[in-house]
Amino acid sequence: MTIFITGASGFVGGTVARRLLAAGHSVRGLIRDASKAESLKALGIEPVIGSLEDSSLLTREAQQSEGVIHAADSDHRPAIEALIEGLRGSGKPLLHTSGSSVIGDDALGNSVAEAIFDENTPMVVEPVKQPRRDIELRVLAASGEGVRAVVICPSNIYGSGTGLNPRSVQIPFLVDNARKGGVVHIVGRGINRWSNVHIEDVAELYLLALEKAPAGAFYFIENGEASFGEIGDAIARRLKLGPVESLTVEQATERWGKVHAHYTFGSNSRVRAKRAREELGWTPHHTSALAWIEQDMPL
Repeated sequence: MTIFITGASGFVGGTVARRLLAAGHSVRGLIRDASKAESLKALGIEPVIGSLEDSSLLTREAQQSEGVIHAADSDHRPAIEALIEGLRGSGKPLLHTSGSSVIGDDALGNSVAEAIFDENTPMVVEPVKQPRRDIELRVLAASGEGVRAVVICPSNIYGSGTGLNPRSVQIPFLVDNARKGGVVHIVGRGINRWSNVHIEDVAELYLLALEKAPAGAFYFIENGEASFGEIGDAIARRLKLGPVESLTVEQATERWGKVHAHYTFGSNSRVRAKRAREELGWTPHHTSALAWIEQDMPL
């Protein structure tokens, strides 16, 4: 199949593209920065220069592809509408990437949520995250418009990507701050918990979903979980730093911004990938973000 991928130079999109290539698919990848086009091409990905603002380009690429993976901005509604327009009535797959922060609470790092969500659990969405949930619902609704529309919702992704960008978001952010300041910081008590998943297992699920996920399917992706306190301790040990230090949410907001303080690092996001395992036969191989940090994380 010839697949069009947005975010092809990114962490998720690049790694998924490489996995598809290894499986024998052809990939055309959207890239904003023309200076990276040759590097993308060297990986075997045909670069498409443009951005998520280029609705006509997205629609045209979707029409000409045999399937689309949207791995760029999860919150960009016009891009999704353009891709759906290009695929409408075709029966082709559209895999949309969201993120499990959509069900994140506002725990300020100080509590562990009892709620653990799988695909059959009614969603509880904070108002600030409702626009992302609305986009998920729009994608799923496209299954009634002749699109094999699927939403993939990863939890905290760790590991090294195989595309142009090898770095994820949450753990590298904490590592960078620790190197800069000489101490690992967490929000509040750090007892809030997130599910985790390795990028290689993420890419494998995309391949399975592309091949056999039914229209209207929603998949969480996870294999294990950890608190941010545990993650912070693992980073401190790997970097040979002293004890982890706590920031109040106000301090974290001042340093990192409100979204990072309240949701990226201060929330609970506990999910279970029940449907991926049962329906797609997804079998993840990596089990511990903490072990990866202490043993395999590049320094």
